[in-house]
Amino acid sequence: MADARDRPHRDTTIRQRLAHKQSPFAVLFGCADSRVGAEIIFDQGLGDLFVARTAGHVVDVSVLGSIEFGIAELGIPLVVVLGHDSCGAVGATMAAARSGVMPPGFLRDIVERVTPSLVAARRRHPDPTVDDVEHEHIGQTVGLLAERSVLISRRIAQGRLAIVGAQYALAEGEARLTHVVGDVGQTPPDDR
Repeated sequence: MADARDRPHRDTTIRQRLAHKQSPFAVLFGCADSRVGAEIIFDQGLGDLFVARTAGHVVDVSVLGSIEFGIAELGIPLVVVLGHDSCGAVGATMAAARSGVMPPGFLRDIVERVTPSLVAARRRHPDPTVDDVEHEHIGQTVGLLAERSVLISRRIAQGRLAIVGAQYALAEGEARLTHVVGDVGQTPPDDR
């Protein structure tokens, strides 16, 4: 947040060492938005994060497979779901709900996958903002990962994996913890 970056693990020695083996400490599943580059936000370098990104951090089988790969093959004990304010996928979902018109092409699939989060946010807030829906969508995504993957749910139950959700504020540069599933040594934040 203070723009005091260490820029670790980015030199030729690290590249050569990582050419044969990686050992990231976390899977980061986030939005594909160009303003939300995980390695930059968290000041991490090569080999530190195993990153998967989709518009609106929507979950599909490729995402689940990628996350399971990081957990099973690389032994990663932490999954971070990173959402952000001013999310275009959430905005498109809210616009489709207001107009009653679904977007064309594969954007429709993204809107359909974000819609349950809009419905859930409306249960909590009569007129939810984009940030309200995004907060809910982070929680829904965390829940989907834990529910849809036997590997993930088993590892959480064994105490070998945790999933956290965080909401990134674009202008401030702060990622705020919003949801916790599993033991990360911290109590979950209060839900909105």
